[in-house]
Amino acid sequence: MSAPVPSRFRIVPRDVAVRRRGASLLLALAWVVAVGATWWAATYTAAPRLAKADAALAKAERDIKAVQSELSSLRQRESTLARSDQISRAANAEVQEALAERDEEIAALRADVAFYERLVGSTSQRKGLTVHVAEFAPEDGGTWRYQIMLTQTMNRGAVSEGQMRFTVEGVRAGKLAAVQWDELHQQRSAPGQAYSFRYFQQLDGNVMLPPGFTPQRVKVTLHGDDAAVEQAFDWKTATAAGGK
Repeated sequence: MSAPVPSRFRIVPRDVAVRRRGASLLLALAWVVAVGATWWAATYTAAPRLAKADAALAKAERDIKAVQSELSSLRQRESTLARSDQISRAANAEVQEALAERDEEIAALRADVAFYERLVGSTSQRKGLTVHVAEFAPEDGGTWRYQIMLTQTMNRGAVSEGQMRFTVEGVRAGKLAAVQWDELHQQRSAPGQAYSFRYFQQLDGNVMLPPGFTPQRVKVTLHGDDAAVEQAFDWKTATAAGGK
């Protein structure tokens, strides 16, 4: 005889199956209730904190924007002040330079006035356009440097204008000779030296004497719109004064 085949089905009483299904439903319902309660509790406790965090974040952002705006304003103000300080320094430097120039001009004018006062003192005779002094000094290379002072004390408000030339007279090859302005400057049709002054003016320059020429005197001529002057100076006297 063969052994009986076990059955795949199990016969469970009806009331037991119902009880098992009810227990499963209760467990599922309890899980849902637990999850809901957890979610509610989390929402109830976390929502106020989240709202506070959002408010704090918004306030921090507003504070950052305010600080950035103030920082930008301070930077702009600093740039404006730096530029203003630079302009002030430049203006002050220009003023100081202008004052230094004025001081130099005043000192020069005071020196001129002192010289003029000595020139036209109470005992001095007032004169029109004249050659006050002519000085010559030798230089390296065979040239002569001259300094000729022109003055006028007759009319203090007048301006004397014109051109100055001079001729050096002396001896050359045993004969009297005169070296003219053009030859002295080694230039054909050399222009005269211009002058324009109210009280006095010093004219400077260089000339060349020809070889073998012995100077004896200098004849200075002034040609202006309202005056023509010619004065002669002894060469020894002129060179002695120029060699001081």
